[in-house]
Order: sequence, then structure tokens, then C-alpha cells
Amino acid sequence: MRPVPPAQQWVSTTLTRIASDPYSWMQAVHWVDGHTTTAGRGHGPRWCLTTMRVAQLLAQISPCRPGIAYLARRLTVSERTIQYHLQLLREAGLLTYIVKGSRVRRERAQASEFARTIPPAFDKALGLRTVGEGVHRRVTGISESGRTVIAALARKAARKVRKPRSKCSTRGSKTVPSGDLRCTPMGGSTSPSSSAGTSIHPSESKLATGKRCSSRSKTSARGGRRKLNKVGRRHQLAFELVQQVPWLGRAAVPRIAWVARHVADAGWTATEVVAWLEVENVARRVHRPAAFLAHRLRGAHLLLDTPAKRAACVAAWRDSRRSAQQRHVEWHGDWQAPSSPAVRRMVAEAFTTLPREPGGKALPPLRVGEDGRADLEQLSREEVVDLRAAEKHPEMIRMAVEACGEAFARRLYTHHLVDRVMRLSLTGREALHHP
Repeated sequence: MRPVPPAQQWVSTTLTRIASDPYSWMQAVHWVDGHTTTAGRGHGPRWCLTTMRVAQLLAQISPCRPGIAYLARRLTVSERTIQYHLQLLREAGLLTYIVKGSRVRRERAQASEFARTIPPAFDKALGLRTVGEGVHRRVTGISESGRTVIAALARKAARKVRKPRSKCSTRGSKTVPSGDLRCTPMGGSTSPSSSAGTSIHPSESKLATGKRCSSRSKTSARGGRRKLNKVGRRHQLAFELVQQVPWLGRAAVPRIAWVARHVADAGWTATEVVAWLEVENVARRVHRPAAFLAHRLRGAHLLLDTPAKRAACVAAWRDSRRSAQQRHVEWHGDWQAPSSPAVRRMVAEAFTTLPREPGGKALPPLRVGEDGRADLEQLSREEVVDLRAAEKHPEMIRMAVEACGEAFARRLYTHHLVDRVMRLSLTGREALHHP
């Protein structure tokens, strides 16, 4: 059958005739099911059981004005699938537009209304005689050769087209292979039939061992974690590199997996990649980690193409001075303050909240002049002005806070200058005076 062009899929232009009842229309649907061809279709589903189920549901609707969402919900398929199979029915000449659905803004959507039609090829193949003109032609007789065919189509139309069962539901009813049966038949069966024909009795030697003849235990013991495929190995190597290489901490694992795909496919380990990256010095800060890694790994899998070469590279890296220095850099030198102002503020708060060690009796307060501090009451106005001119040198204010205490420094240099020094020390800026 040749598909009906879109221009002839309307009641006013079609060459088909309207079916007198849904039963006659289903006979034509089953005939088309055995004679249709979709060789010219370039995309979309072909004529199949879903098309028959859609036609069977349309035969139950009167008037034939179904909604796409309603058909998809009834048949548990997608709306796009319904549109494809409605198109197949129209191309076969079984459906014809009476009114085409439309969507107008701010108005209710209107569904398409179809007329169930019978193509002329069906009348010609079965030898049906019709009278009248246009879509309202009616059947008046049938040839002798078509009576057998129409009887077979009548039996098909009387049956309901059902969705086939899924494979997983029929899996339990299959015959169990002999390799999965127990060596000794389970007793206590309530089945009236004898199990002598289906049970497999093992030899006396196998019964003496007390082991099952099934191979499931071997399969389960052999199981465990599945071996990673190529993509899995790439992501595993990328994750290890992000954890071990400091300048890769901000990089995404999928991107690093794509960059390191060649070395991962060649069987490199994370230690071998790190050893290759440490052949040359690395900048303190890497702004584009993935691009820098791609530059370093370019051609590495071709240069170190054997495990022996990679092992020699790892040994040389471990024996190098830079490697030893990096392994011990955390344990040498003074403690460095964090670079983040927020972290420094948290550290300062943690030190202030530390509990003090319980001491003996509190010492009596020292008299003026006994603690080594200058008596601020005895300072002249000129000396105070000279001392407060130290705002250009924040180190003097900081030394006064550390040596004499914050209260002494605030009394000498005022709250304004001390607050500025403490605030600027947290932000990392040291300049207090700008000319």
C-alpha cells in the first residue's frame, strides 16, 4: 500500500469511504496490518502492535475526538508515540480529519476529530461492491474469493488486541536447568504428580562428599566488585590525582579524567603520573589546572611506554632532593599564619578562648614604676604628641600591645589608632598613613 498524502487526509478530499460501524473498521485495520509497508519511512516507529492498540481504542470512542494525553495515559506510552501512530493510521487511509485540533492563546485547546474510514485498496482486494459516491459509499455485495478473507478478518476483529507480557514476568515459569537443581530432592511436596521424571539423582560419590552439585557457590565466590572499564579507570585515576596533587584541588574530576585519558588507558598509576609531573618545577599558583595538566601530560604515554620506564621515573622522583623536601616541608620552619583574614580571625578567637593554666595565688599589683612601664601621668604634652606620631609606624603600636598590654596601648595611642592597627593586621595591610 502506498501512503496517503497529507492533502488527501481530509474528509473533503479523501478517496476512502466512512466505515459504517467500528467492527467493520477493525476488519479493515487487521487487513492493513497484514498488507502495510513502511519501507519509505525515514524516522519514527513503524506499524506494530502499538498501532493496533491505538486503533482498538479509537474504535471505542464516539465521536472519534480523542486527546493525545488521554490516549497516552490509557496505553501507557508517550504523547509523541501517540502522534506517530495516528500519523500511520492516516497514511494508511484508516483515519481522516474532520476538524484538525488547534491551540489558540487564552482559549481552550481543541482536539482533532477523525472519521474512521476504509481505504479503496481494501474494497478492491476483497471484491466488495459499493454504491453511492464520495465518503458515504456503502457495501452491497462481496465476491466469492473475498468471503474467506472477510471471515478471517471478522474473527480477528472480534478478539481484543492485548499488550504482550514482559520477559521478566515469564522468567519464573521457565523450566529450571539441571545445573541449578539440588543433588537431593526436597521432600514433603504436596504435588500429586510424581517428581521421579524431573529430579536428577547424583552418584553415591557426590552424595558422600556432602556438597551441592550446583555451580552457584562457585559463581558467588568468584564474584565481588566488577572490573572497571576504560571510563571507570579514567575517573579513578582523576580522583586520585585531585587528592594527591595540590594544584589540582580546584579541578573537576570529569575534566581531569578526560585530560588524563591517554595515560589512564596506557595503565599509568597516580604515583607514576605524580612522578612525571615533578620532573620539572611547578609554579606556586596554577590558574588553569586542567590546561596545565594537559600540557604536562602531552606525549607522556608515548615516551614512557613500558612499566619499566615508568618504574624508573618513580624511583628517580623518590630519590630526588625536591621530593624529600616536599615530604618534610610540613615539619620544618615556624608556624605560618593563614592567608585568609577570616581564618586568622578564627585563630585569634580560638587563642583568646583557651583556658588559662591554674596558678598559685594571684600576685599583688605592682606599683607605678615597678613594672617597667612609663607613668603616663608624668609624661608631658610634647612627649605624648611625639609618641602618638607613631601612627606612621604601626609596628610600634603593635609592640606596645604585645609588651605592655592592650589597655596601656589604648591609653597611650588612643582607641582609634589601636583599632586601626588591629583591623589592618587582620586584613593583611600594614600602612596606616597615606600622604
